[in-house]
Formats: sequence, structure tokens, C-alpha cells
Amino acid sequence: MRLPGAVYRLYERRLERSLLSQRMPRHIGVVVDGNRRWAKLAGAPTREGHQAGADKILEFLGWCDELGVKVITLYMLSTDNMNRSGEELEQLMGIIANTLDRLGEGKNMRVRPVGALETLPAYLAQKLELLAAQTAEAGGVHVNVAVGYGGRQEIVDAVKELLTDAARAGRDLHGVAESLCIEDISRYLYTRGLPDPDLVIRTSGEQRLSGFLMWQSAYSEFYFCEALWPDFRRLDFLRALRDYGSRQRRFGA
Repeated sequence: MRLPGAVYRLYERRLERSLLSQRMPRHIGVVVDGNRRWAKLAGAPTREGHQAGADKILEFLGWCDELGVKVITLYMLSTDNMNRSGEELEQLMGIIANTLDRLGEGKNMRVRPVGALETLPAYLAQKLELLAAQTAEAGGVHVNVAVGYGGRQEIVDAVKELLTDAARAGRDLHGVAESLCIEDISRYLYTRGLPDPDLVIRTSGEQRLSGFLMWQSAYSEFYFCEALWPDFRRLDFLRALRDYGSRQRRFGA
């Protein structure tokens, strides 16, 4: 339900104040879903939906910074999305590249690529690597950009790297298998060194992960929002945080 402007702002401020007494997630994962449907409903080209979604990402990161969320992982392009038409992919890659340039203009944001960069066009992979290097010392919000990402592929890549390092060190692979534990694989994930997501948000009404952070989200809380990503409001975000704060996390107990 849409509220009149003044009432909306009053409700939003009241909701934000209520969050001060609740715990905030350190790490939020977001499946930014619904750009194409948004464009279709608006009678606009698909490209405009992707651009509206990119604009929303910059807005969303500003909200996270204001509210003190430290780590964000954005699911922007999955390995399955790579099967889309050549024209749409070319437009989408260009929008992602432009979004990375805009992220790089921020002075207090650390950006890290999360995905199989070898599946991306060389210019985009290079842009991601360069931006990661340029922002490595930034002390503000840590933004993981999941582009060319697949959760199953991440686990495969982690195991491959673990075994390669073990073989290079001259370790017996049978012994490696015998001693293998959860922490061993976690150390080789794309998100190594970061806390697992406390909260995963998906927009557009879909209630599935689509391979997003499959390993890391084992004990995450999930919040599914009906709004398409370009329509996702600060109020929707505050509601997600309120819902998270009201839950009792059990971690498998």
C-alpha cells in the first residue's frame, strides 16, 4: 500500500528509530531481481529495467552506509544469466561496467569481485580487478559484486584450489581428504575472510536462492519482498531489518 508523502516519511522515521534497539546484520546478501519484469510492466525496453536496477544499487548502498551495515553482497549476474541473448548481455555488461565506475567514485567503499571472472568479457573482468585494487584500503562499506557468479561453481572452485595448494605443498591427497573440514573449504570461497551473511534479501516475490551464497547462507535469515528491485524503497529495507531484528537466530539448534 502506498502512503501519502508526509505520512510515508513519518512512518519511515518512526521505523528507523525502532531499529536502534535491535541488532543489525553485519553482512547482507541481496538478490537484485525483477529488472526485466519492471521494464515490461513499464512498457520500456529491457535495457531501461537493467539501468533502473543499477541506479537502485547506488541508492541502496547509501542506505546501508547510513544504517551501519558493514558488508553487502550484490547478486548482479549469475552464470545462468550468461545464456541470455547476445544483445541483452552486451547491454547488461555495459550497464554493470558503468555501475562499477560509479562505485569507484565513492571515497569510502571497498569493492571486491565475487564470481568466475574468466567467464566475463575481458574489459569487464579487468575493470573489476582494477576497482578491487584501487579500493582495497577503503575503510567504509565492503561491497562484494557477484558477477558471473554461481554457488555450485564457487564450491567447485574452492575445492579445486584447496587440492591444488595441497598438491603443490607435497601433501598426500588421501590425507587431505581424511582431515578435510568445513573451515578448510570456507578458506577458499570467493568471500574468504568475510563473515557469512546474516540476512539474505530477495526482491520480486520469488522465494528461492538461485544458487546465491549456497555455502555461506547455511544459517542466514531470509527475507522475500514482493517489490521488483527498481521499486525497492528505503521503507522496504527498513522493514526487512525490523523483521531480521525480531527473529531468534538458532544456528542449527
